[in-house]
This record gives sequence, structure tokens and C-alpha cells, in this order.
Amino acid sequence: MRICSVLLVAFLFSVIPVSGQSIDAAERYAIIPYPAQLEPRAGAFILSPTTTIMVPFGQPDLKMLVEAFAHQINQSSGLSIPITNLNKTTPSGNLIQFLPLRDTTLGDEGYRLDITERLVTVEANHPKGFFYAIQTLYQLLPPKVLRKVQIVEGISPLAETSAPHVTSLLPPALSIPACRIQDRPRYVYRGMDLDVSRHFFSVAFVKKYLDLMALHKFNTFHWHLTDDQGWRIEIKKYPRLTQVGSHRRETIVGHYDDHDPQVFDGKPYGGFYTQDEIREVVQYAATKYITVVPEIELPGHAMAALASYPDLGCSPRSLKGETYQVATKWGVFDDVFCPTEKTFTFLQDVLTEVIALFPGKYIHIGGDECPKAVWRKNAYCQQLIKRLHLKNEHGLQSYFIKRIDQFVTSKGRRIIGWDEILEGAGPTTRLSPNATVMSWRGIKGGIEAARQRHDVIMTPSPFCYFDYYQGDPAQEPTAFGGSLPLEKVYSYNPTPTELTPEQATHILGAQGNIWTEYIDSPEQAEYMLWPRAAALAEVVWTPQAQRNYDAFARRIPTHFERLTNLNVNYARTFYDAFPLAKPTADGKVEVTLSTKQPPSIIPEIRYTLDGSIPSGKSPLYEKPIVLEKSTTIRTATFKDGKPLSQLAKIEKDYLVSKATGKSYTLLNAPTGNRPDKNYSLTDGTTGGTGGYEIAGIVTFTNDLNAVIDLGLSQPVERVRIGFLKYTARNVCLPKQVEISVSEDGTTFTPVLTAKTNAAENGKRAFVRLPFDFTSTTARYVRIIARNVGKVPAGLRNPGKAAKLAIDEIEVR
Repeated sequence: MRICSVLLVAFLFSVIPVSGQSIDAAERYAIIPYPAQLEPRAGAFILSPTTTIMVPFGQPDLKMLVEAFAHQINQSSGLSIPITNLNKTTPSGNLIQFLPLRDTTLGDEGYRLDITERLVTVEANHPKGFFYAIQTLYQLLPPKVLRKVQIVEGISPLAETSAPHVTSLLPPALSIPACRIQDRPRYVYRGMDLDVSRHFFSVAFVKKYLDLMALHKFNTFHWHLTDDQGWRIEIKKYPRLTQVGSHRRETIVGHYDDHDPQVFDGKPYGGFYTQDEIREVVQYAATKYITVVPEIELPGHAMAALASYPDLGCSPRSLKGETYQVATKWGVFDDVFCPTEKTFTFLQDVLTEVIALFPGKYIHIGGDECPKAVWRKNAYCQQLIKRLHLKNEHGLQSYFIKRIDQFVTSKGRRIIGWDEILEGAGPTTRLSPNATVMSWRGIKGGIEAARQRHDVIMTPSPFCYFDYYQGDPAQEPTAFGGSLPLEKVYSYNPTPTELTPEQATHILGAQGNIWTEYIDSPEQAEYMLWPRAAALAEVVWTPQAQRNYDAFARRIPTHFERLTNLNVNYARTFYDAFPLAKPTADGKVEVTLSTKQPPSIIPEIRYTLDGSIPSGKSPLYEKPIVLEKSTTIRTATFKDGKPLSQLAKIEKDYLVSKATGKSYTLLNAPTGNRPDKNYSLTDGTTGGTGGYEIAGIVTFTNDLNAVIDLGLSQPVERVRIGFLKYTARNVCLPKQVEISVSEDGTTFTPVLTAKTNAAENGKRAFVRLPFDFTSTTARYVRIIARNVGKVPAGLRNPGKAAKLAIDEIEVR
């Protein structure tokens, strides 16, 4: 019997490496980010009333960390685990001991955990290491230990009961699976950004943001405090920055391109942090071993500052005495700081107060997206370019950045700037070696900076911008645009392969960014951040060779339980079931449903065809669905009868008509950027919009002129065409549609000519225009949609060349 048990244990806990991780271990040890080394063991350490935590004498910082750990365990479980610092105490039960050591292989942030059934040993060189070890212990324990609960005497907070009259329950067992871990981070900089300029977030939310960062072992909080839409930090010397610059008169409604003309809510919006609140956040972050990096944008993104102090600008409006306004919509604005001595004095005064508030070594000075139009037209700027022997306005920006760089360096700090700070540098305007570059426009800027021996923080938008869509844009809340699903975040490697080993040492790490143009609440911010930020946490902590997405995906369900207990509104697009359709040879539409999860954890996919929201009793997807008529499919994923998807549905319309799956000839060629792909105008699939993204369309700069072959002669009496109305991008409805029919494909008989409202504005949408005519028999249907030619007056871009965009043609 003992031999069988040993063999069973060996089988259950054997390590089967998958790029450094065991798939079985991934579920039992659901830690994010995954440790550098983890050795599974049989058994578990059980926390109970007889457990003791021991901290050695003379370790006040460590004792503070352990007290917080014990408090969280006790208040969430109903236990009363004591802490002792008597090294020679022999506990009556099992023991958790924290032991400082000196081991250069671990560094300041590394740690060791040795867990057996009787003893948990935690070792580290520095309180930072102990802090990260405690985060790992939290993740080895059941997710409910992270709850913030009110203790009711005699009742365990972890007890599950449906009987409210029960007044005394023993605390359930809390177990830590046995293992040995040796861990340290891959990168020294592991950052997350929060933009509070576009939308303001309370101190309480910022603290919760920091809590979640700490749980995932991030160590740098980039606080984007100023921009065109709001100045959010109190500066004592310049009170108008918050009196004026922290408020805008209204905010654009919906996405930037949703409406033409744009629509505004008419509601004043504002908020800022006092210096006392800034200190409170910085101090709170320090307890989590998180450094706060403030960003003061310059020389661009300055509208809020210019509205407060107009003499800092140099556009014609400032010369005429006209006022600037805090921006009420998103984007990049021509008005920027003027490079006068008055401006530099202002910025140095501001940065002096900022430096006093933030003790970390970095000050972020922006440097991105600075238009040069006003500098180009301004006499002072042109004289300055000549006097300093600069090549052009790009050189003037480099001069501007260098002035700020020199000032910050003189205060014993170092600047971080977006990758544009590399542009325009000449012999006299080169950045100081201390300047760190944050590479956001892909990886090119980071590569160039590292080759110039500047330190680099990688944050390329295709992998690190969490304001992008994470699921189907047509189903998701409004976002900026672009697609960044969870698996793409996880796939990122911050160290470019183009760098030599010496150059690669300048890659400090990576950062996730959340820009809040379309994120106006804490709930929406959390939805966009999690779990993508968890994927990035593993990117910057776990060794590249140890990372494996399938293993990560198997840990996500447990991690979701943690986030639930922390009251986080995380996204569940991880569970979404996506439809993929194709027409059949007999004119139907075949729809396949699938998820992006590893095969081992695919949930149940259920669907409806009647427009209702799927439930656990809806049809179970087992094979492709064949549609014989136009249908809306809604899908959802379930486990044990409970919905897993965020909204319990993904919705998609499919159109079935006599044209479905039929070939056609386009007598006018589509545009090169939106071509026709395999007869996509009759494939039964409708288009979709979201952010700046448009899916499933074919565009034309001239007329649509299509001849559809129905395959055989048959009665027809209606054509319906899906046109995209997107006038903000010069996509207009046609001015006229002409339909004719033929039996031989050569001689066509007109059956309808109809005018349409090409000047229609309003919200962008797909407009499905029906064209009915007297029933006739035909094999071929010819459709001509006349392009309006120029964007009509009254729209955003009157006079510009207009385009047509079509997603689907139906014939009935």
C-alpha cells in the first residue's frame, strides 16, 4: 500500500516541463506572475489555530510586513494566528518563519519559499523580497483570503452557509500547497501607467490600483497628471493651474468619430489632487514598494496649462489676447508651450514643486506628439532657431527637452521621455546620458535609444496599450481602437532581438498604459486593465524561457476568483466564444463557434437563434450551425451551469438571401486598403464598428458597379445593400442606386432607380437600404451605387473626396 501511494504521489506531482512550467503545476500553484523556479511537492501546510508566525528580533520593516500579512489572514478567515519574535520559541503547532539572509543571487527583490506540511520558511535579503514572497503566499492560499470583510464574532468569514441562524462555525482549513520556490524578477522596471488627465480618479481608486499592482509584483506607478484635457496636480506658485486648468466646460460624447458633427455633453468636468493627497499616495505606494513617477507633459499636450497662463503660448491667439480653453475632446492640438525664458521659468518652478513631492529618481516630462505649426509661424521661434544654429523646429524641440533635462539633472533626478525626445538632436542639443526613453511607437525608438546607450522602458502600443479593445469591438464598450487580446499581451518580449547583449542591458523593463479618453469610471478602468495587466506582470517578472500561455491560461480561472474577492470588475473576454462563418455551396451560412482557450479548459458553448440571451439550458454547441435564413446568433460560455462570459452573450447577425455564396463581378475596382476578399459582399457576414476600427467592408473611391450571378433564373423583387455611413472619415451614402436584371449577363433591363440621402449626418452606422421593385425573373442582378463625389456641406470635411463602403448585398 505504501509503495502504491508513493507511486501515485510521484505521478501527481511529477514536473512535465512546458517551456519551463508544468501544466499540472500551473493549476495547483496558480501564481501570477509565475516564479522563476518552482519545485512541486506532495502535501500541504494547513493554517490552523495552532499555527505561529515567527519574525526575528531587530527587523522592524519586516515585522510591519508580517503583521499586515497576519492581519489579512486572520480577518478574512476568523483565525487568530500570533506573531512572535522569540527565536528560541518552540511552537506547539506548525510554523511560518521569516529569515533574513545575504544571498547575492536573489538581489533586493528576490526571495525563497520552502513549504512542507509542518514548516513554511521565507527567506530574502531585503524587505522588498519579503514583500514579494508574501504576495506569492497570498496566491498560494485560497482566493478568499484576500477579501476585506467585517468579522462577525463566532462566524468564520470563509464559511459557506445558507443558514443565517447559524452562529458558530469552526474556521475551514486554509492550505498552502507544499513546494520550493526560488524567485527574482526578470526586469528592474515593472510599470503601470494611469492617465488621470482625460478622466479623473479618486485617491481611493488610486490606492486600490496600487494594491493590485503590488499583488502582481509591479514596482513603478507612472502617474499621468497633466494633459490638454486637465491639469490634476496642485502647484502652489501657480494656483490658476487648478483653478482654471483642472476643469473643462464639457466633454465629447462617444468615440471621437462617432458623430458628425461631434456631440458634447454640456456638463462641466474637473478634479485635481492637493499636494497633501499627492503625499498620501506616494507614502501609500512606498508601503507597497512601488515608486511613483509623475508626468508633467511638455512641450505639447499643454492646453490646460495654456488656458491657465496664456502668455506661455506663442500662437496668434495669444498675441491677440485671446484665451485658450481646456480641451473638451481628444487628440493632438497645435497649441503648445512657447520656448521663451518665461516658459522655462514656469516649468522649472512647477518641476521644483513636483520634485519635492516625489522622492523617486525619475521625473517623466512627456515630449510626445508636439506639433510644430505655431513654432513655424512664430517670429521668436524662428529667430531662436537661427540664433542656436538649429536645423529646424524638430531641433527646437530637442533644445526644449535638453533645457528641461539639464534642470532635472541639476536637482539630482533623471528624466523619462516618450521616444520623440530622440528626434532632432544635434551636436548642441543631445540628451544627457541620464535620460531614459519610453518607447511607445512600436519598438524602433527603444532600439535606437539602447544603441545610443540610453536606458529604455518598453511600452509599445501594439502590446502595452490597455485602452485598446480586448475582444470583438462590436461587442465591447467603447475603446480607443486597435486590438490587444490577452494572449497578445502575454506574447510580448520586451528585449528586442536586434540588440547586442551589451545594448540589451539598457532595457530596464516594460510598462502597461491605460489612457482614459474613453474610460470614465473606476469600473471601466478595471475592466480594461484586468486580466491583461496580469499577463504583462508575468512578461516583466518571469524568465522568458519559463513563460507558456497555455499554463498561464490554466491559472487564470483561480486568479479570477482572487479578483472577484478583491471586488475588481475584470473582463471575461478570455471566455468568449467567437463565431466564424462561411457560405455553403447551396446558399446557406455555416457558423463555427470557438474560444481562444487551451483545449484542456474549453468551457461549454451555448447559443440561441431567437434573439434571447443564452442560458445554461440553451442549446449546447457541438457542431457547426447551418443557417437557412437571416439570423442573429448569441453565444455564451458556461461551466457547471454558470455563465462565464462578461455579458453572457456575443451577438452577431448573419444574412441569408438568394445572393448568399454567389459569385459576382466588380466592374470598378475597390480600394487597395479595403479590397474584396473571396466574394465578401455575398458571404452572409455583416460588418462591425468599434473605436477607429471597421470590420467586414469593401470600399470604393468611385461607384459600386457589381453584377451578381444567382446561378439560375429565378424570381427577384428586392435588393438590400449594407452601406457604411462614416462621414467623419469621408465615407458617405450613395447619391443614387440603380438596379437592373438580365438572363444572359449581357443585356440588362433596368428595374429601379432610387435617390438616397448622401448628405445624411449623425452617428456612424451601417445603413441597410432596401430597394423594392416589381417581381421579375432573372439570373443576373446588376447594382450601381453612385458615389456622391465630394463630401457634402454641413459635414466635418466638406469638399473632400468621398468614398463608398459596403458590407453585404442581399437579393430576395
